[in-house]
Amino acid sequence: MGFVRRHPFLTATTLSVLTILGVLIATGVAVWRAAHVDEARRVGRADVILVLGAAEYNGRPSLTFQGRLRQAANLYRKGFSNRVVVLGGKLPGDRTTEAEAGRSWLLTQGLPDKDVSAEPVGNNTLESLKAAASYMREHGMKSAFLVSDPWHNLRIRRMARDLGIRAYVSATWHSAARSEWTRLSGYSRETFAYLYYRVVGK
Repeated sequence: MGFVRRHPFLTATTLSVLTILGVLIATGVAVWRAAHVDEARRVGRADVILVLGAAEYNGRPSLTFQGRLRQAANLYRKGFSNRVVVLGGKLPGDRTTEAEAGRSWLLTQGLPDKDVSAEPVGNNTLESLKAAASYMREHGMKSAFLVSDPWHNLRIRRMARDLGIRAYVSATWHSAARSEWTRLSGYSRETFAYLYYRVVGK
């Protein structure tokens, strides 16, 4: 107690640092745990499969994007849902949107045209999920499997549920986790992104 009275600023600073570290560690663990959960294993079916967009090059999905699309196609073929919606807008100079590029790719893999839609709105995750929530309301849908990279699971599930979607995550590891560095970078980035969303709301 004597030290605390003699050094109140140092004590307060130390406690603040320890609190911040505790929050970062707890959030990092939560991100890691969510990444290793495939909720399709316990949820038999949902109204729709939502695929979060990623980079595309002149209409051709990047390898990361293709990994997400393959996961969505697998869920569709196994009967987890009879509807797939690909999300994502475009940046200035892009020829097409992420959503349209993803939909086209799924059609080349044999998915029926009538069961695959593009929702080409949004240049970030939250904007895309807001567009998805509007689409689902218009079509009377309430539940969805979210397909992205595994370290996104915690944040996208939280965002989707905040938007009123009964959301479950089913990520792909096929192209997202190419190396230990990729995984570490993904977990670290998402730890801060999740905290930012919870504090700022975007």
